[in-house]
Amino acid sequence: MAQQTTVSELRRERFARRLPADLSALRGPGHGSVRLPLHLAWSGLTEYDLDRPRLRMSCYRTVLAEGGRDDLVRHLNRDLLVEMWPVLRTLVSKDLRVVWEDAFRELAPVPVAGRAG
Repeated sequence: MAQQTTVSELRRERFARRLPADLSALRGPGHGSVRLPLHLAWSGLTEYDLDRPRLRMSCYRTVLAEGGRDDLVRHLNRDLLVEMWPVLRTLVSKDLRVVWEDAFRELAPVPVAGRAG
């Protein structure tokens, strides 16, 4: 009997296909206003002020979840992503988080010394 692929595995494959080769490829704006195209922001806001932390976080969540490789490169900024990741990782799906952290070690959580578990 053939093993069935789980929904989680399919989602992870989809996210993995979208990844840039390296985080340095993420050269989106670091501040100011960003207008996302409708294929990304199809529900809700389309314009985000990256200088406002909550809007910046919302923008990044949307692009990570909905964007293709070109969208990721165009709209995400490497430095902002790395800076925001400790919080952002708690706001995205587990599948998305696992794919990004497995691909990019600088996003992987740092283990706390002396902590059991």
